[in-house]
Amino acid sequence: MDRTDRKILSILQEDSTVPVAEIARRVGLSTTPCWRRIQKLEEDRVITARVALLDPVKVNAPVTAFVSIVTSQHSQDWLTRFAGVIQDFPEVVEFYRMAGSVDYLLRVVVPDIAAYDAFYKKLISKIEISDVSTTFAMEQIKYTTALPLGYIPLDKARTSD
Repeated sequence: MDRTDRKILSILQEDSTVPVAEIARRVGLSTTPCWRRIQKLEEDRVITARVALLDPVKVNAPVTAFVSIVTSQHSQDWLTRFAGVIQDFPEVVEFYRMAGSVDYLLRVVVPDIAAYDAFYKKLISKIEISDVSTTFAMEQIKYTTALPLGYIPLDKARTSD
């Protein structure tokens, strides 16, 4: 990966609908080599998806809850079962296995506290959990899906197309 690839990724993270010809112009390539680079980034799974980001208020999911889960179960079988349970909850938009005093962290989006309560009751009915602690976001200060690209090691040997 070189600086041109990094520029392409930066543009696509900002707006994946930018036409290839425009991306090519911005990075100083012609359209075909730019398209080949994008295809290679997709083949290498650097680009894993192109999605539309939605306004949570307009889709009636304005409440964000961070759910910390502690369990006494630490087997692979339990984790596989738990991950399967979580996959069935569209409200869970992020799911992490953690290090430290919390075993798992979920980001859950719902319309209101009543919907969160229904989610919680359904979750604990499906799998045994030792402790669940929820905090609710009062205000979103920063939100981005863009990953920092400055950490990408650059291939000095690659030549421009």
